[in-house]
Amino acid sequence: MTNKELASKFNMLGKLMGLHGENPFKIKSYTNAYLTLRKLPDDLTNLTEEEIAEIPGVGKAISAKIRELIDTGEMQTMNKYLDITPEGIQEMLTIRGFGAKKIMTIWKDLGIETVGELLHACKENRLVKLKGFGLKTQAQLQTQLEYFVESRGSAHYAAVLPDAEELLEKLRDEFPDHLIAIVGEVARKLPVINGIEILSDVEFDPELIGGILATDDGLTYNNHNVDFHFVETASFGLECLLLSSSDEFSDAILEYGPEAAEEEEMVFDQLDLAFIPAELREDDYWIGLAKEYALPELIEVGDIKGVVHNHSTYSDGLNTVEEMALECMKQGYEYLVMSDHSKSAFYANGLQPDRVYHQQEEIDLLNQKYPDFKIFKSIESDILSDGSLDYEEDILRSFDLVIASVHSNLKMDEEKATRRLITAIENPYTRILGHPTGRLLLARKGYPIDHKRVIDACAANDVVIELNASPHRLDMDWSWIPYATEKGVMISINPDAHSISGINDIQWGVAAARKGGLTIENCLNSKSLLDFKRWIKSKA
Repeated sequence: MTNKELASKFNMLGKLMGLHGENPFKIKSYTNAYLTLRKLPDDLTNLTEEEIAEIPGVGKAISAKIRELIDTGEMQTMNKYLDITPEGIQEMLTIRGFGAKKIMTIWKDLGIETVGELLHACKENRLVKLKGFGLKTQAQLQTQLEYFVESRGSAHYAAVLPDAEELLEKLRDEFPDHLIAIVGEVARKLPVINGIEILSDVEFDPELIGGILATDDGLTYNNHNVDFHFVETASFGLECLLLSSSDEFSDAILEYGPEAAEEEEMVFDQLDLAFIPAELREDDYWIGLAKEYALPELIEVGDIKGVVHNHSTYSDGLNTVEEMALECMKQGYEYLVMSDHSKSAFYANGLQPDRVYHQQEEIDLLNQKYPDFKIFKSIESDILSDGSLDYEEDILRSFDLVIASVHSNLKMDEEKATRRLITAIENPYTRILGHPTGRLLLARKGYPIDHKRVIDACAANDVVIELNASPHRLDMDWSWIPYATEKGVMISINPDAHSISGINDIQWGVAAARKGGLTIENCLNSKSLLDFKRWIKSKA
């Protein structure tokens, strides 16, 4: 170990001890050791324990631990704390400016144990009312967390796309007479992206492009890995198609023997196939439909008529119901479905019955105030462990529609988790199943469910499935949309907005929905206001 590596161990030990509320004098001694060791010119590995102890600010106890690290690569004192600290919490301790006290607060008060869960909690305003936090602190932490997550290599599609488009614009400005395109995972709109890929018909030195950095692991742009591909102009279209396809899809295309072409469309034309958008190029299923020129007309952002599943200041949202409605009107939507958290969501200021009725009264007044727009009364009702919803029937009856979601007890086995969801689906008041697996991309795997049984249950009970448009969720996964469509189950692309800016997450949900081949006809909130009202009344 180098001196800096040895020093970093004591830095982490001090943080771990601070996290667990240990003696502040001991913590300070380890922190001081970190500051001392990292600046030492002499290699500590060449010194005896006694020689190390003579270094000012070290002493016998710390010198013994240094020697233990040098000889064994471990420190038993540190291992003791590592054993009682989840890996995600350990990772949080490495984030600059995020102290042990604040980490302990979110760990113990909110039960958050991973960076991804914490980032999602920031986006849902869970930290605002915690001791030592507040709106400004939460915003600063969110910025730090986003940087931290992005710098680990993989990132959400929503985080990568703006940077990929910015890089593309730079290159097109630099080489205006050449063909340049985004290919790879970004072109395919995958929910999680491992890097940016650029195809060009002009060779250049990437390191001369502003913002491109060379690291030991390759090139980066705004902390995203970047790969450049160069090809002759005459082959640009074919190469673009192949690089913007999964291996399975590109292998299937190559079996048709495509010839070089300057544009992607030319390749499909020569193969007598309808053009297949990059987001559908995951498997060869769509090639069969392209042969028959029977590809679905994929949904677009402009097809969404209403904003379903939103939170306000009644629970954990940043904006009032009226502010959310005004933003929807400003963006041209026809209706808003307010779905604040239910009473079991104590962490999100869930609505007790008296506050449910108070919000409903406010919605009635707002609907009178804005007669050309409609606010629907809804709730995101927690699905309890036995599958029941967390309100009595008389309260559930008061809503225009109920979204049922799981937020707790996420560690059930597949059979129990599936039965829990199906029980909720069979509840006559459930109209939409919210984020079916509860996953948080790059943070938490979804709980295991039998997707086919859940979709079949939705079909049998006329329940819509949410595609939660938050780029941290995108749940249900796009890959299950074809099966849902086959079974006649509609999908609702819901932003789960916790602020007026969150409404814009609909675009990420649409991108994911397109990967599953979703059409206007199979999307709930592409319905006009009149048709949406009819849908609400369709299940008496």
